[in-house]
Amino acid sequence: MLEPDTAPLRLILLADSATMAATFAGRAPGWGVGLAFPNSRTIVLRADQPDPSSTLRHELAHMALHSAVRTRVPLWFDEGYASWAAGEWERIELLHLGVALAGIQPPDLRKLDAMLRGSARTADVAYALATSAVLELARRNPAGTLDALVSQLEQGADFDSAVLRTTGLTVDRFELAWQQAVRSRYNLVTWLLAGGFWGLSGGVVILAMYLRRRADRPRRAALDEGWVIAQDGDPVDPA
Repeated sequence: MLEPDTAPLRLILLADSATMAATFAGRAPGWGVGLAFPNSRTIVLRADQPDPSSTLRHELAHMALHSAVRTRVPLWFDEGYASWAAGEWERIELLHLGVALAGIQPPDLRKLDAMLRGSARTADVAYALATSAVLELARRNPAGTLDALVSQLEQGADFDSAVLRTTGLTVDRFELAWQQAVRSRYNLVTWLLAGGFWGLSGGVVILAMYLRRRADRPRRAALDEGWVIAQDGDPVDPA
């Protein structure tokens, strides 16, 4: 992981999504909760989000990456690296659910970039997939880390060359390997073995209890009719 960039930066808080949309006149997605502008060293956050500190860590990771790496990197790597560096592991849990339960097939990396710029409906899964792609880059390196890849980028290597030198795969071959890893790692069986079965079972039990209680309401109401509660708390039949 890159060392945090300690140079001064400007932090701007905007009230909500409407304010952000008006401020950037459609240049930023309406569902976005944070933006980083490395050239001006500015971070913009929405103040109405539930966890601004998590978004701030994500945007700071963007700043650190762009401060250290001058070569162009694809959007999926940029966003996946920021999620990884910020420790947003809940994205991987979402990937388990999204792929295992909805049958989502992993896109190619070019389409993944488009998904990251798309709608709120696709954004959560797109960020999860980008994070998984960055994790796969680390797994494909003999050391199991991103250090060698980031070092290559810091030295000025282009992204495709850095991937080849650190994983032994061209970007096209890496794309195929990553898609296969997503299909095998985030399927229904692995989700169930990872504890998804118990979570799903618990949800089913809670839903069944709720439906049973709702179905019993008329019967319980009928039983209560005509009863008076005495002072000692025992029900008394007035007849």
